[in-house]
Amino acid sequence: MKTAAAIFLSLALPLCAATFNVRDFGAAGDGKTFDTAAIQKALDACKNSGGTVQFPPGNYLSQPLVIRAKTIFQLNAGAILQASTNQSDFMKMPGDWLKAKSGSDFIPFIGGKDLADVTFTGGGVIDGGGAVWWGEAEKARQIKSGFTLPRPNLIVIERCKNLRMENITLQNSPKFHFVPTECEGVVISNVTVLAPERAANTDAIDPSNCKNVLITKCKIDVGDDNVAIKAGKKVAGREFACEDITVTDCTFLHGHGLSIGSETAGGVRNVTVKNCTFENTENGIRIKSQRGKGGIVENLVCDGITMKNVNPAITLTCYYANNSAGDTAPPAAANEATKVSEKIPTYRNIRISNLTATCPKGAGVIAGLPESCITNVIFENVNISAAKSFEIRNAKGIQFKNSSVTVATGEPFKLENAEVVGLEK
Repeated sequence: MKTAAAIFLSLALPLCAATFNVRDFGAAGDGKTFDTAAIQKALDACKNSGGTVQFPPGNYLSQPLVIRAKTIFQLNAGAILQASTNQSDFMKMPGDWLKAKSGSDFIPFIGGKDLADVTFTGGGVIDGGGAVWWGEAEKARQIKSGFTLPRPNLIVIERCKNLRMENITLQNSPKFHFVPTECEGVVISNVTVLAPERAANTDAIDPSNCKNVLITKCKIDVGDDNVAIKAGKKVAGREFACEDITVTDCTFLHGHGLSIGSETAGGVRNVTVKNCTFENTENGIRIKSQRGKGGIVENLVCDGITMKNVNPAITLTCYYANNSAGDTAPPAAANEATKVSEKIPTYRNIRISNLTATCPKGAGVIAGLPESCITNVIFENVNISAAKSFEIRNAKGIQFKNSSVTVATGEPFKLENAEVVGLEK
């Protein structure tokens, strides 16, 4: 007699799902020949079948690809899917890529829209060939701090239900590595994301306007946000564009930490970060937004966090200036209310517990707006050792329970228009 679970699986899984080996469609896998047409034929043949597009070991050089619904994209161990290093291959319209006005002028290396049941897996590597893009991006950033030179992302999946990324390595994206957008039911498990520390804007995982997301057991070492939860706009049928997102048991190495924002206009709620390690990241836990881009961010829970050589451990800022170096700087006209009447950042109901951190620079910053104080933030069993103070301004209902901040010089806390209880005497 079949169990309920067995019956469910028999209904959920396709019978005799086919395998579409890219070599059977003509892929050479020699790292020299473009395999774009062969791979796309395999993806098109697999469409809606619940089958698997399989990449045996080899180096598959390709131009941009489009994935279809009900597809398992399986890069076996020893298989590398290598993006073309010709920038023109990624432009929607022919032209000089350095004159592109925005990221929308490019297509991603792997894209897909309006899908269901898509999985990336298999133990292989997807490489974005980012070295041909980063040099010019860094030049632009040096000229204008925080400037993001338009470039393509590695993988962008839009409006997909049941999206999985597991047991795979993403590396060297021109810009962001994996961007699920307006997706629901996303699992990212045992994924490694790699890019050089100085590779500009190489975010690892950016769930954008997504619901029900699990990011677990990932190792991330990149040049920008390790994870960035973004809510740039309202999503039809949802009160909050981003909600119910869990990040657990991950290791963050170089990068800019775990961020919410800077786009928060659509609203973010119910984010849990648990049992994660941060080492040598430019930030730890961060909510970043600014007047004109803000919305409600509420119900953030962080528990069981270890940070080593992180600057700073905690950043909750409504004065984000498009570069993390400015997060802790005193904002201009800090005590003047804004004339902007829409998209004001609002952060509330944040609980951070069981966190230890060493910070060679500042311990942290909580910087609300005069017209929108950050409210109800609880630190419990938090111990931060830093060179400089924890700065708190324009904030109410901030509590420290069994927690300490130890600094090398000066006072452990700097307060301005802040209601804080539980500080060490």
